[in-house]
Amino acid sequence: MSDKPLKIGYFADGPWSHEAFKLIKADPDFDIRFICPRCDTKDGTLKGFSEQYGIDYFSDKNINTEGFINKVRGYDCDVLVSMSFNQIFKKDILNITPMGIINCHAGKLPFYRGRNILNWALINDEKEFGITVHFVDEGIDTGDIILQRTYPITDADTYKTLLERAYTACAEILYDALKLLKDGTFTRKKQTEIHPVGMYCGIRKEGDENLSWNQTSREIFNFVRAICRPGPMATTTLNGEKFLINAAELIPGAPVYKGTNGQILMKASDGLIVKTADSFIKITEYEFSGKIRVGDRFK
Repeated sequence: MSDKPLKIGYFADGPWSHEAFKLIKADPDFDIRFICPRCDTKDGTLKGFSEQYGIDYFSDKNINTEGFINKVRGYDCDVLVSMSFNQIFKKDILNITPMGIINCHAGKLPFYRGRNILNWALINDEKEFGITVHFVDEGIDTGDIILQRTYPITDADTYKTLLERAYTACAEILYDALKLLKDGTFTRKKQTEIHPVGMYCGIRKEGDENLSWNQTSREIFNFVRAICRPGPMATTTLNGEKFLINAAELIPGAPVYKGTNGQILMKASDGLIVKTADSFIKITEYEFSGKIRVGDRFK
């Protein structure tokens, strides 16, 4: 353990990084030497932090060039930190600091590597999600684990609630991992010790919000809550017009039976009852400008 502050280069962007910055900056054991946001950042908060605290602030379209690496090397950091950063750290930049690079990932590694993890966790009906701080290596989210925690998911959760929880939880676990690095009390756990293969999730793109009614009520419920606001919302069509769904409810005891998937069975004061592949579901929050009739079918 050194009496000197741990010198940090902060590669970060967006809400994920704000609370973590506050925790790190408030601790005299840490010294943030620079902030590097995404090159297309819209995050004015980090820029404001840099001005408030006199921290160098710069970005680059390619962090793996010799010129950029030499620039970072000049800050004499002990460790580089990645929090919601969107470039791949390649071989030449990985080892320019004594402790390398650490990343905070909102997934229970070695499972849920990749992108849009909270969305996929809900779609896959997980009962918990993880947050992991790990060393960065030449793979994608494959480096040795420093610290990992899990958090429950209930049926009351949505993409919005998981995001809100993760913003705070990511800050706390990253800060705690940095304290372990500073004290020299961390241990490295290889991901292959947990599972030999793990799991990857792909980035979600435009069109992935389209809802299929040939799914069970549970699958539709999970899909809707996985991409509700601030996501794009589940999208279907009714009478040729776009229909956006922000929330749905499962109906306890709904019988399993065959019918016409996507057909509106009833209009209630608190939503629409719609046939699914196995039973029916209630659509409680939606955006639609057209007329809705019982018997109409979503496509």
